[in-house]
Amino acid sequence: MKAIGFIGVGIMGKSMVRNLMKNGYHVSIYARHPEKVSDVVGEGAVLCESIAECAAGRDAVISIVGFPSDVESVYFDKGGILESASKGTCLIDMTTSSPALAVRIFEAASERGLYALDAPVTGGDGGAKAGTLAILVGGLESTFERCLPVFEAMGKSIYYAGKAGSGQHVKMANQIMIAGTLSGLCESITYMQAKGLNADAVLKTLATGAAGSRQLETVSPKILAGDDAPGFFIKHFIKDMRLAQEEAIGSNLHLDVLNMVLEHFETLQKRGDGDLGTQALMKYYQSDI
Repeated sequence: MKAIGFIGVGIMGKSMVRNLMKNGYHVSIYARHPEKVSDVVGEGAVLCESIAECAAGRDAVISIVGFPSDVESVYFDKGGILESASKGTCLIDMTTSSPALAVRIFEAASERGLYALDAPVTGGDGGAKAGTLAILVGGLESTFERCLPVFEAMGKSIYYAGKAGSGQHVKMANQIMIAGTLSGLCESITYMQAKGLNADAVLKTLATGAAGSRQLETVSPKILAGDDAPGFFIKHFIKDMRLAQEEAIGSNLHLDVLNMVLEHFETLQKRGDGDLGTQALMKYYQSDI
């Protein structure tokens, strides 16, 4: 497996494409805004004019786009992946998307002699750059094993979760956990500042104890520096939390922390902050919203 089509070359996608090429894969890409991918094209990626061109004749086609509606479009529209991929191709959707949509793609792919995996990732832009993403995979185990070298080119922790849709369910669990941790971090910093503490020094101390977390390690420096640049957009995290909320409701679960954090982020988005990074949740506590 050497020829890969890659659809969705955004903040994380660019680094994933680079890591695939570093590991010897021939990567063809499709992007809605070709001018934004000139750097990776200059590094060896082949730019395609359409999804159909990008999907045809590849050993695997990877997608990582914004929202479930985007996933549905790139797979099911005329000239989309399902219509254009050659028989036997592995289709790997790495978008955080709907578990039910992952099952639909798996079933439609199977009918066409294609092999589909849902494989959302976690680790942010830093993990994408370093090739240390956690990749959470649902689908047939035989397809997972076939695609494992591809995943290993982009990630460090590769987890096979089970049948189609399972990778997305694991990602929902991850996002629920992050929502609570990020909210707790912002509330803690708010408390420190109100009490006149040196938040930077306190956080460095607490990071070595029971409160230590990846969010504390990677997000708190950005919060303290007032750096709201997106490694992961607020608008995309809202999408993830809404998906998790829908799945929770479907299972008669009442996830109060998730619901509260989602409400806070939605407030920020209504104010026009949807394109900021998730660390900008701190703005909720610094304003009179």
